[in-house]
Amino acid sequence: MSTVMLLGCNVTEANPVKKNTNPRPNVIFILADDLGYGDLSCYGQTKFKTPNIDQLAASGIRFTSHYAGCTVCAPSRSSLMTGLNTGHTYIRGNKDMLPEGEEPLPDTTYTVAKMFREAGYATGAFGKWGLGGPGTKGIPENQGFDEFFGFNSQVLAHNYYPEYLWHNSEKVYLKENKNGGKVQYAPDEIHRMALQFIDNHRYNPFFLYCPYTIPHAELMAPEDSLLLHFKGVFPEVPFIGIDSGTNYRKGAYGSQSQPRAVFAAMISRLDRYVGEIVAKLKESGLDKKTLIIFTSDNGPHLEGGADPGFFNSGGSLRGFKRSLYEGGIRIPYIASWPGRIPRRKVSNYPSAFWDFLPTAAELAGIQLTNSIDGISMVPELTGIGDQKKHDFLYWEFHEGGTKQAVRMGKWKGVRFGTEEPLELYDLSTDIHEDLNIASKHPDIVAKIADFLKHARSESGIWNTELHWPADKVRN
Repeated sequence: MSTVMLLGCNVTEANPVKKNTNPRPNVIFILADDLGYGDLSCYGQTKFKTPNIDQLAASGIRFTSHYAGCTVCAPSRSSLMTGLNTGHTYIRGNKDMLPEGEEPLPDTTYTVAKMFREAGYATGAFGKWGLGGPGTKGIPENQGFDEFFGFNSQVLAHNYYPEYLWHNSEKVYLKENKNGGKVQYAPDEIHRMALQFIDNHRYNPFFLYCPYTIPHAELMAPEDSLLLHFKGVFPEVPFIGIDSGTNYRKGAYGSQSQPRAVFAAMISRLDRYVGEIVAKLKESGLDKKTLIIFTSDNGPHLEGGADPGFFNSGGSLRGFKRSLYEGGIRIPYIASWPGRIPRRKVSNYPSAFWDFLPTAAELAGIQLTNSIDGISMVPELTGIGDQKKHDFLYWEFHEGGTKQAVRMGKWKGVRFGTEEPLELYDLSTDIHEDLNIASKHPDIVAKIADFLKHARSESGIWNTELHWPADKVRN
């Protein structure tokens, strides 16, 4: 059985031992890509609607203080998979590897997928991976997934009409996209495989991870009714990208004449996927046996013609993707499990991606004994029992220099460099983080500074000495 090393302070116990507890729920985790806190109508979006996701929220619980693992893709997903924050999880930044893929998770990594598989669940991932390129120990099937279909590489996942996707370790060519064709829209192909996974495993417990690529740049959508609904609705600022040449469909974003219409259409398409998953569960008689979680991997992006200011994608929060202010890391988080999670519940419980692994373990009847940073959220989800709280939530990010952030109750500390002064904000009165009150609360600053001395372990790849220049990182 795989294990994770002991990692110091502020951790709970984890390392799974199977336990016969029935019934065990199926678990579906839907992860949007760069969807902002304000990009859903149930979180305040007014320029378009997300009725299926709104209904998911109405059928369960909507969190208002949930956080991603990091402010960019790979470390956020690493945190989700391992139950560790970015001071402890192995992947702490986006790092491209040649010829394809990103820095791989080690084969000794204990992931939530390995946990589910050891407990007898079928496990599938459909979408974008980004935690280990083809042929490495980090590929999905080495990290606990029985089946994977989608983009291995985060960079290649920038493009929505690729020439191929991966089915486990086999390339599946999308023949109608050859020579610049725009016929087979990758998210649609991936979504169909996810629905098929539900059909294939309807009689056994399963864990379905859907890290869909929408609405990450590039901004591209099929010319169908969803896009036609938004064409001409918004004033547009065309984006000029790369539409031919050596970099075409190798990560560079394509041009888009109507980026705002396409952005709205893409999120509406994602909303439709959610509706189809719910319908599939009802059709199969699995809806009351399945926990569905919907969330995003970080805050909204500013790339490929995206305009988060126009759509108020960050809601009332400051900052976007690559920021450790709230707008870069606070995300929508919805959970639905009919009959087990109360309807129309709204929670302000501060929680984060690293809480998913212990939550899933408790729901699946798995005991945990090794060190992780997460806390089971089952009491908050179900309303049964006392919910434990984090003393601290911690993030670090290394592009352009090491940045750190800490949440301690209502207090939020941010610093831009390990030797830089700490900024302090009271989130109960200043959600936009406008007023730095560090000088007025030296006791709180000292407490956070003391925590930061022990908040992280050094990494041979991402540490306080090695900084990744922002212009060298594309994901």
